[in-house]
Amino acid sequence: MVNGLRPAVFLDRDGVLTVPEFRDGRSFAPRRLDDFKIYDGAALCLRRLKDAGFLLVVVTNQPDVGNGLVEQTVVEEMHRRLADTLPVDAIEVCYHSRAHACPCRKPKPGMLLRAGERFGIDWTRSFMVGDRGSDVMAGKSVGCRTIFIDLGYRDEDPCSPDHVAASLREATDIILTELRLDSTI
Repeated sequence: MVNGLRPAVFLDRDGVLTVPEFRDGRSFAPRRLDDFKIYDGAALCLRRLKDAGFLLVVVTNQPDVGNGLVEQTVVEEMHRRLADTLPVDAIEVCYHSRAHACPCRKPKPGMLLRAGERFGIDWTRSFMVGDRGSDVMAGKSVGCRTIFIDLGYRDEDPCSPDHVAASLREATDIILTELRLDSTI
């Protein structure tokens, strides 16, 4: 902890921690509990980050709730399972659709800012890991270093992230390498 503030790793949910559904080259959040799967190796990656001193905060847009395509209770059960399996400190969720233009929906930084207030986050020593340009934009807007996990979506532009990775494991290695190289983390 530097100046009473802590470094964090913010993690998108679908495509980073959990396996998304793919249709027509695009990624979608699962809508059924039976389809909700955490990536193999995610727990190990997050444990390595936690052991290195990072707070771990999931920040996820779940507009299918706002669009009436899935019940909020289903998404809450997914998050209970995620929290029971992975060593996360918090899960921040935006249930609004794009049409609501709310301040918490990525690419806006509302979920990150809410966690920052709650935990005392040092933005300059923190990272945002996501598989969409909106994740990168949210991280950049608060001053985080950003890592784009490129899963080859045909509709995605990563918006100039600080790093590009092929998986959460590779993103974890990048963060831990940065930690070793930067004594301010």
